[in-house]
Amino acid sequence: SSPSPRRRSTKNPPIIIPTSPSPLGFSLHRAPLLSSVTGRPMELFQDGHHVRLRSRERGTYLHADDDGLGVSLSRLRASMNSAWAVHIYQGEGNAQYVLLHSAAYGRYLGATDAPAPRGHSGRRVEQCDYEPWEEVAIRWQAVRTGSGDDILLRQVTGRLRANGRYLSVDAFNGAGPMMHWVVERIPAREDTPRLAAPTGLRLPRSLSFLLPWRVIQYEQAGADEPNANFAWASLVFRGRSAFHLRKKLARRLDAAMDASNLVMCVRAGTHGRPTPLLVDLPHSDETLDIIVVMPGTPAHADLRCPNVNAE
Repeated sequence: SSPSPRRRSTKNPPIIIPTSPSPLGFSLHRAPLLSSVTGRPMELFQDGHHVRLRSRERGTYLHADDDGLGVSLSRLRASMNSAWAVHIYQGEGNAQYVLLHSAAYGRYLGATDAPAPRGHSGRRVEQCDYEPWEEVAIRWQAVRTGSGDDILLRQVTGRLRANGRYLSVDAFNGAGPMMHWVVERIPAREDTPRLAAPTGLRLPRSLSFLLPWRVIQYEQAGADEPNANFAWASLVFRGRSAFHLRKKLARRLDAAMDASNLVMCVRAGTHGRPTPLLVDLPHSDETLDIIVVMPGTPAHADLRCPNVNAE
């Protein structure tokens, strides 16, 4: 028999894909964005668009690891894991902060209180949900280095630093070349990419209990509209295949259409922006919040997917 779902609290109302990207309406009580450097580094980041961050020193890219938690450096350029969606956060006055959430799993780049991996200084960098208690950890200030278009990403605990394979936030070493980042803009696709069909042999139903399981909390986009009858529901899902998950959700929602036309968006935290799920699920057993977007709806028309294969 299937295990009992391990439900996660969803007391806050769901956040549905807006008709256009917009900053969340919270005020900040931190120091304003540094503006004494040359140029306007925030112009490199357009709200709702996608970017890569390449280490000037290493030539490698900021990469969301497949466990849905770690962040590392990778030479893989044409990968959803190396693409990050821009979420501009407007603070008090003219202060602006950049939040970056993974195009793979929707989680936000954040600095933690944990120490960096052995042999590296500073604090560990991870993928974080956007919850009220994580807000300070995921806000970054983009600052010019003073030459060219390189930037520093500054956080309250230090600056983002490339350390070989791993990253950290370091407040003690100067703003040297290991902290210099090149922002590469990624154009949008004209369509939503198809999910890859599973490869290899599929286990027979009698052996499906061998697959790792997680709880999926899901709803249909539009559930907060006055005349909508949708609500959050949950199911137990085994394995990591986004292709199989979409088929299962289509059956649960009684979608009278080809399941391939549905788009699943993962919402990482109660304040996280929904992100199209275009890769298989992360290697973890954490509960995922999924918003199903139907074709022909305004939410579907407003989806933006990065063209990671573009030069």
